Amino acid sequence: MKRILLMFGCLIAFMMMSCSEKETPWQQVFNGENLDNWEKYLGPAFGGHEDLAATATPDNVFSVTELDGEKVIHISGEVFGSLATKESFSNYHARIVMKWGEKETTNFNCGLLYHSHGPLGASFNTFMSSVECQLKHGQMGEVYMIGTDVLLDAKTDNEDGKYYYNENAPVNSIGAKNNSRMISIRQSAENPVGEWNTIEIYCVGQESVHVVNGKVVMRTSNIQYEKDGQMVPLTGGRLQLQSEGGELFVKSVEIMPIKEIPAL
Repeated sequence: MKRILLMFGCLIAFMMMSCSEKETPWQQVFNGENLDNWEKYLGPAFGGHEDLAATATPDNVFSVTELDGEKVIHISGEVFGSLATKESFSNYHARIVMKWGEKETTNFNCGLLYHSHGPLGASFNTFMSSVECQLKHGQMGEVYMIGTDVLLDAKTDNEDGKYYYNENAPVNSIGAKNNSRMISIRQSAENPVGEWNTIEIYCVGQESVHVVNGKVVMRTSNIQYEKDGQMVPLTGGRLQLQSEGGELFVKSVEIMPIKEIPAL
């Protein structure tokens, strides 16, 4: 009997180990306590709001506060700024949960920047060069190239010089070097201001997919940047959250390594 129980216990342990090996855990990029694994950088003032910049510090623009009984990242949005991970990532599924606050300095604008490279302050005197998953109210999930060195491909329609994502359209190369830094969306999947949104980015190799509240809103490929005078693949880098005009709360930032982008 003891032998049977021992064998049964070993079987259960083996099954639990097998399950844990198959389930890759999320890495909590925001640890729920502090911003020790992030770097803070402040840029210039917004026009007409120089008084806010005069009193802004990295620690009051980017902080951790308590909201609804849990600790969250608070971004004041009162001045241009970047909150950048100290760690770089490639081949991953990233997910953040965020919502707008009440204070609107210029507009409810922010971005989740990925594949960030080079120094802080290089782009718009604030950010690292990168690809932006736009979080701006009404435009959540759009693409914007932060930096003039980045190019990527996407299926887009061109209407009067403005590019709109369309999965049935031909592929165009987008970037400051070619034609436009921005790819717009036609229909927003964002929740109303004040409600939580879940934004996901899938990045594998030179491809990325933006998902807003469970809806795919953007797919890109052939992401590259200029290095030593040549365009080379851009497949990873640091993450950045922007301070860009609107008060923002971020409940979680987490990331999981992946080998391929799943069917979405």
